[in-house]
Amino acid sequence: MFKIIDKKQLSEGVFYMRVEAPEIARNRKAGQFVIIQVESEYGERIPLTIADANAEEGWIALAFQAVGATTYKLSLMQAGDSLPTVLGPLGNPSKIEKYDRPVLVVGGGFGVAPCYPIVQAHKAIGNKVIMVICARNKDLIIYENEMRALADEVIIMTDDGSAGRKGVSTVPVKELCESQCPPAEVIAIGPPIMMKFCALTTKEYGIKTTVSLNTIMIDGTGMCGGCRVSVGGKTKFVCVDGPEFDAHQVDWDNMMLRMKSFKAREQEDNHKCRMMAQADALAK
Repeated sequence: MFKIIDKKQLSEGVFYMRVEAPEIARNRKAGQFVIIQVESEYGERIPLTIADANAEEGWIALAFQAVGATTYKLSLMQAGDSLPTVLGPLGNPSKIEKYDRPVLVVGGGFGVAPCYPIVQAHKAIGNKVIMVICARNKDLIIYENEMRALADEVIIMTDDGSAGRKGVSTVPVKELCESQCPPAEVIAIGPPIMMKFCALTTKEYGIKTTVSLNTIMIDGTGMCGGCRVSVGGKTKFVCVDGPEFDAHQVDWDNMMLRMKSFKAREQEDNHKCRMMAQADALAK
């Protein structure tokens, strides 16, 4: 069992947990993820990126958005509760290279959380890092203080202009690509549509762009094929070939179409879970 030692809500529907997992904490690297189960028998398996870890204290941090039945159930768990399954670290670590120009990291929504260990890794080898945090409004911004303490520069973008600058991620990306010192690499993590347009923007300038994909996943070991994507015209499995890929090679439209496959079922199950939770609360 994997004990939850801390839990907090970062924004509407977005949660942060620290979970006791000593072996994973000792072996994980930036960019890797875990597969968790909330229920011990017949429970859905879901991938969550490791948002932070402490090898000495033996914990990993997970950040997630309660959008489906399993993530909603996870959001109801509290410090002191335990997860029956946490499998990892899985996936390939981020490729961290030394550059003489800045690394631009773009995080959208709760995708900002998995950017944190990547920023840590780049700073650890001496790279200059510019962090762009994007959200629909100020109430949905997460990890701002953590990023300001770590990155060389932080740019806040909100759709409605309620914090930072008004606009979407591609605005500062384009500006920095056209600057006198364009980024050596752009790393984008967030909603697929955001990553797609970041990739389209940087492709025009020939700047290396990396994305971390979070597709439908079941076993996390390459056996089920549920996480397959097309990259450079070839079939890849996010769990074993990724999760990071060359953003300019990803077939974004195909990936986004596949991710909608179970949307209706996800919404239905989420609604049932919420109704059952409300009924239980009223019964008490």
